[in-house]
Amino acid sequence: MNSLNIVILAAGKGTRMYSDKPKVLHHLAGKPLLQHVLDCASELQPQQICVVYGHGGEAVPQAMQGYPTQFVLQEPQLGTGHAVQQAMEHLDDGSRTLVLYGDVPLTQHATLHQMQQIQQASDGLVLLTVNLVNPTGYGRIVRDTEGDVQRIVEEKDATPEQREIGEVNTGILLAPTEALRSWLVKLQNNNAQHEYYLTDIVAMAVEQGIAIHTVQPAHTWEVEGINSKTQLARLERTWQQEQAVRLLEQGVTLADPMRIDIRGSLQCGHDVEIDIGCIFEGKVQLGDGVRVGAYSVLSNATIAQGTQIAPYSHIDGSAVGADCRIGPYARLRPGTVLANQVHIGNFVEVKNSEIAAGSKANHLSYLGDSTVGSRVNIGAGTITCNYDGANKHRTVIGDDVFIGSDTQLVAPVTVGRGATIGAGSTITRDTPEDALTLSRSKQQTVPGWQRPTKKK
Repeated sequence: MNSLNIVILAAGKGTRMYSDKPKVLHHLAGKPLLQHVLDCASELQPQQICVVYGHGGEAVPQAMQGYPTQFVLQEPQLGTGHAVQQAMEHLDDGSRTLVLYGDVPLTQHATLHQMQQIQQASDGLVLLTVNLVNPTGYGRIVRDTEGDVQRIVEEKDATPEQREIGEVNTGILLAPTEALRSWLVKLQNNNAQHEYYLTDIVAMAVEQGIAIHTVQPAHTWEVEGINSKTQLARLERTWQQEQAVRLLEQGVTLADPMRIDIRGSLQCGHDVEIDIGCIFEGKVQLGDGVRVGAYSVLSNATIAQGTQIAPYSHIDGSAVGADCRIGPYARLRPGTVLANQVHIGNFVEVKNSEIAAGSKANHLSYLGDSTVGSRVNIGAGTITCNYDGANKHRTVIGDDVFIGSDTQLVAPVTVGRGATIGAGSTITRDTPEDALTLSRSKQQTVPGWQRPTKKK
């Protein structure tokens, strides 16, 4: 029995979230709660992943379209046992089934792998439990005098003595699929909630003499569920603190570990320094000796060694070479590629452009859809006019060009190698190499001109 099914219960309405959005689509660390669970589940390489959804209609399947997942609607919602029943027709009996929860986002692969190993060795039922100082609201694990699990009692059905038990059920379990199927059809709803509890299968397993094992996670936050914005905010800070500790242990210098947000993955080389308030989204890589200034935002970016990013800079979908200087208040938009020793200064925006080694745009400029050579100096206030109102066009600037302040380069246009453009010029035609070009004509209106239309 090597194949694995994973059933993710994601049908809850999340009334206490006070939102029209399904609870499992609220974000933690930059992605939906359910996506965290799906990513962890995918690491286990299951044969089948089945998501049981309910409230929110098709919003949940639509949001998770990129995953090879079977979505099953639970309507009406009659409890966790009823939810798992909806998925059973998609599961093969000759396998094992792991039940996870779409609103418990941070369960770790190592914990689930441990459950797998125990189940493979015993072919029994494996429960993920945790000991809590305050177990209020959770089902209690009831054991006999020898310490064997006998059943799970939900709090609303528990006696005062049972409510004193600190070991609680997380809801996450792993069972042989064939046995699980047989237990589910026997579930009754004779309880305070009149629901079909998945936890009732534990007593059935005990009655049949099936071995019941328990695993506990390394961290209690792995099994924390989200039912309110307060809980979401608390778990967000817990997870950010965990990631900060991981970076510190790897040698990264954090100005304040409490003021960093990682909403994706962040890989750092040696001697990286990160100031306060920085946000890292998607996949970000920082090379050796990189320094990131306060309140900068980096999304899906690669920063090579020795580069310094001054405060309040935004870098999105870009690759920055070694020993560059970025910011403050710089913006690199998707498609930007900077070679080594490039300077992009304050209030400079670069989009979909390649800038070769040693070039500088230090002040108040816009470079869009451009190819810039080496050792180019872009004067303050220079812009590439890449958009004619309907279509984008490219600007090419050769090596060793000097462009004076307040210049407009009206694309498509090429500035020849070694050219100098006088300040205040509007360049509408290609300029020759190694020559000074000026354009300071009197204002005029062009009769009969028509705005371009978008090409099909």
